[in-house]
Amino acid sequence: MTAKPVPTDVDIHELFSGRWSPRAFSNQPVDRAHLHTVLEAARWAPSSNNLQPWRFVVFDRTRNEAAFQRAFDTLMPTNQKWNANVPVLICVAAATLTPKGEPGKTASYDTGAAAMALVLQAHALGLATHQMGGFDCDAFRRAFSIPEEMQLIAMIAIGHFGDASALDEALRERETAPRTRKPLGETAFEGAWNKAFG
Repeated sequence: MTAKPVPTDVDIHELFSGRWSPRAFSNQPVDRAHLHTVLEAARWAPSSNNLQPWRFVVFDRTRNEAAFQRAFDTLMPTNQKWNANVPVLICVAAATLTPKGEPGKTASYDTGAAAMALVLQAHALGLATHQMGGFDCDAFRRAFSIPEEMQLIAMIAIGHFGDASALDEALRERETAPRTRKPLGETAFEGAWNKAFG
């Protein structure tokens, strides 16, 4: 299943409505040029004072199986199950200090924008992505000697869509369940706190 329509209240661009987070991936490698493209899209995300605090650590199992396996081993067991075929993992990190050594107040916000640019570009290329918070940050930090001032935010699985029927029953149900979001009035306010937009 490569498409999962979303019931939007108003029309939005397909780049947003079509992007979703599958768990069924094939083991087909990701073209190196496509990896360059998604990282280039992330590079041009906006950031406060143009500090660009994001860092992406790429693990391509076709280029370095051992490094990929060390990253894979830090995933929570439930995430390891459906990531068995994933060809690429990307760890998303944010520099918590500015070049002047001051706290980077918008580092995680800016890094989230860069990650979103990455996954939207991947979607535009026909690739599947799934962002995860379920990994052992401490184990990852030790395995790859990540400096303490780097905040480890997420892991992104990236690859080609796979066969949902190969997933176990619980994951298959989640894969085929309708996409949902809270009503806009619960997340967007106008003029005052908790006063629904529109």
